[in-house]
Amino acid sequence: MKNKEKKSSSQKKVPLAVVILCWLFAAVALVLLALVSVCIYSTGPVTRNPREEVSCELKIHSGTSVSHVASELKEKGMIRSAKAFYYAARFNAFDREKAFNLRSGTYTVKNTMPLREIYELVQTGTPEYAVVSIPEGLTLSKTAALVAQSGICTKDEFLASSHSAELLKKYSIPASSFEGYLFPDTYYFNKEMDADGILCQMADNFFEKTASISGFEGKTSDEVFKIITLASIVEREYRVASEAPSIAGVFTNRLKNDIGLESCATVEYVITEIQHKPHPKRIFYADLEIDNPYNTYKYAGLPPGPISNPGTVSLSAAASPEQNEYFYFVLNDPDKGTHTFSKTLSEHNKAAQVLYTKR
Repeated sequence: MKNKEKKSSSQKKVPLAVVILCWLFAAVALVLLALVSVCIYSTGPVTRNPREEVSCELKIHSGTSVSHVASELKEKGMIRSAKAFYYAARFNAFDREKAFNLRSGTYTVKNTMPLREIYELVQTGTPEYAVVSIPEGLTLSKTAALVAQSGICTKDEFLASSHSAELLKKYSIPASSFEGYLFPDTYYFNKEMDADGILCQMADNFFEKTASISGFEGKTSDEVFKIITLASIVEREYRVASEAPSIAGVFTNRLKNDIGLESCATVEYVITEIQHKPHPKRIFYADLEIDNPYNTYKYAGLPPGPISNPGTVSLSAAASPEQNEYFYFVLNDPDKGTHTFSKTLSEHNKAAQVLYTKR
C-alpha cells in the first residue's frame, strides 16, 4: 500500500497556471529573440563581403526629411530597412543623450557600412559654399551677374529678389530696389540658398556694417537712403580714400545751394544701366544733355536713388562729409588719383587747364 501511495503522489500533475505561465515566458522570449534578430539584421550592413561592396553619392539638401533620406538609402541598396533608419533617427537610438541632427551635404555611402555608421555620417556634413567677392562700386545688375557666375541662382532670379516689395518692406527701404544696400564684401553663400536668401545675407551685412559708422545713428529710413545715394556717387568719384570726405563735402555744398552735382558717374549710370549701352570710354557734351533724372548735369539735387553699392569709405564720407568751402574738384594726377579742390569756377578752370597742359 505504501508503495502505491508513493507512486501516485509522484505522478501528481503540474498546475495548469504554471504551464500557461511557462508557455507565456517562452513565447515572450521567442518574440524578444525575434525582435533582436530583426534589429541586428536591419541595422547590419547590406553585405560584409568586400567583393560585393558598392558605394553611392548621397546629396542631402537643406530641409530634406529623414524619411526621404531613409527611402533613398533603401532604394540605392545602402541599407536593409528604411523604417529602421527612420526610427533610429526618430528616437535617437544610437545616442540617447544627443538628438539626431540631419545635416545638408554630400556623402559617400557604402553598402558595407552598418546602419549606425551611416546614422553618424549624415550628421557630420558641412554645407558647400560658393565664395563670391563683390567689389565696391558695382551696380545692382553687375552684382547680380557676379552672383550668377557662382551658379547658385540666375541673374534674373537675383534681380527679381532685389525688386521684391516684400523684402524691401522687411528692411524699410524707401525705394524700388536694393541698389546701394548690397554691401561690397566677400561672401560665403550656402549652395542650397535661393536668391532671396543671398540677397538678405548681403542686406543684413549692409545694415550691420552701417550700424557702426558714425553719422548713421538715429537716422530715419529716408535719411539713410539719401546718405546711401550720396555715398554711391562718392564711391564712383574718389580714387584716394583720404579725399572721399572732401568730395562728399563738395557735393554737400552744392546740394545746400541747389547746384547740380555735375557728376560724370551719374551720366555713366544713365548710359549703362538705363539705356543699356556699353560703358563709355569718355563722356561727351551730348551725353550731358541726356534727359533723365539721374543726370546730375541736367537736374539739381540728388538723383532718384543710388547709382552703385558703396563701401565703408564712401558711406563714412557721405554720413560725415568734410565741412569745406569747395564747390569743384578735378583730377590732377591720373596715376595717383588725386584731385585739386576749388572754391570758384575760375579756380577750377585753371586747375583743369593745368591737367590739360600736363597731358
